[in-house]
Amino acid sequence: MKSYKTNNNTTSIRWWPPVVILTFFALILSVVWSTGGDNQQYRVLRTLSSVLVASLLLIAWALFFSRLSKQARWIIFGSLLAVFCLFSACFRFSQFSGNMLPLYEWRWGSHTLPGVESEALSLSGSQLAKLSFPQFLGPSRDCKVPGPALATDWNANPPEKLWRQPIGPAWSGFAITGHRAVTQEQRGEAEAVVCYDLQTGGVLWLHTDAGHYKTSIAGEGPRATPTIHNGMVYTLGATGILNGLKLANGKQIWQRHIAIDAQLELDMPIDQVGIHQNRNKSKEWGYASSPLIVENKVIVSAGGENGHSLLAYDVKSGELAWAGGSSRAGYSSARLADLHGDIQILIFNQDKLTAHSPSDGSVVWNFDWDVPYPHVSMPVTLPGNRILLSMGYGQGSKLLQADISDGKFSSSELWKSTRMKAKFTNLIFHNDHIFGLDDGIFACIDTQRGQRKWKDGRYGHGQILLRDEIILVMAENGDVILIEANPDKQVELARFPALDSKTWNPPTLADEYLLVRNHREAACYKLPLSRPEKATSP
Repeated sequence: MKSYKTNNNTTSIRWWPPVVILTFFALILSVVWSTGGDNQQYRVLRTLSSVLVASLLLIAWALFFSRLSKQARWIIFGSLLAVFCLFSACFRFSQFSGNMLPLYEWRWGSHTLPGVESEALSLSGSQLAKLSFPQFLGPSRDCKVPGPALATDWNANPPEKLWRQPIGPAWSGFAITGHRAVTQEQRGEAEAVVCYDLQTGGVLWLHTDAGHYKTSIAGEGPRATPTIHNGMVYTLGATGILNGLKLANGKQIWQRHIAIDAQLELDMPIDQVGIHQNRNKSKEWGYASSPLIVENKVIVSAGGENGHSLLAYDVKSGELAWAGGSSRAGYSSARLADLHGDIQILIFNQDKLTAHSPSDGSVVWNFDWDVPYPHVSMPVTLPGNRILLSMGYGQGSKLLQADISDGKFSSSELWKSTRMKAKFTNLIFHNDHIFGLDDGIFACIDTQRGQRKWKDGRYGHGQILLRDEIILVMAENGDVILIEANPDKQVELARFPALDSKTWNPPTLADEYLLVRNHREAACYKLPLSRPEKATSP
């Protein structure tokens, strides 16, 4: 046993406290990772808390209770202080990952955002003129993208980078029509709608509104993807500003603030709502509803038990057409569904799935799912008047059956499964199976009972698109991966690093043009296409 002299007395170093601390730490970790169900975030947060507590106890032991020499304790204290100061000088906290791990970035990391080019190159040839990805998750909001078949041998024929450049922070995706690609960004204290040239990355126009949303967990900037319709761009900022802009030049035709129109209780004067974060508790992470166009109306979710949850505006004038429902808003977007021949608007609110009538916004039916976790993933419609809902945080998925009797709609739960937990990702229904990221790991379940077919591929909390039999994955780390839409096994076909750092933004794929972005940068790649083999002469 080591010893040292203090006042001419020899005293043994007290080693049993760190042994006890580390033993309890190991036991706690084993309990955390063997319990907690399928809630990965619960495990990570408990692990981080345990690491912090164990570290503080070990430091306290070393400095005050270890019986180490005064010189040794000063060396330990100085070393810890030096490491802390060096780390603080070099790095700053950025955000949390999808699994709630803290992410840090270099303090001197900065970038200059591109401005409007006075003579931006306009490439509006016939090939580009047909390009279309007009809204969130594609033409039908189901992650299914029409277009030519993609080549899958990216070693022999890799994707071609057309441009890659800094962009303002946001979780918005791109919407495309022709050579114009529109997204939302945070630029200083202003929320910006920015139109880029698809092939060059040049800024064609920029529209800004005073407003700034930012939190440590949720990040910074707008959340919703723009919608392009009949020469107009419709955008919803994180603070609740809804714009109707001209696609050609960004000219503002009309503007509304949905929190005011929904008659929500605000904690600030109306004239300051667009400048600061709206702290309405039903929108803790900012407004995230990508505008939906239905019958010449722009549909967005506002939420609020003391207001109106779903709002419709005239596409030309911006006048409020109707307001319906009283549910707390989640972070999912509205979509259309044909149920028993009746077209309805589905929105996954914070407390329930609600179906609205497109004509007047009245509530047709509800399905309650009220849990204290964000509802983000879009409802998925299946044949037979069925609807799939999915959530992360260990909650899983539910398959619903929509029924009608005597002209009245109702719903019932067919099954619930924890085999698919879509935290941020939106799921794909294909060949009677559901494909998606199950708490960050790619998985496939059947639609009959929600049983898992396979689970493989740690891609994090990203987004996915389907073309033909190929699924394109935008991974959380910035990689783009192609996998087979195969219900029997996971088959990864190709991958390449498209971006650096955390990427939650949905990708955009129009023909062979792939637009990707995160809170730091954006890029456009031209993906290789599969060429049909030439017929040989007999």
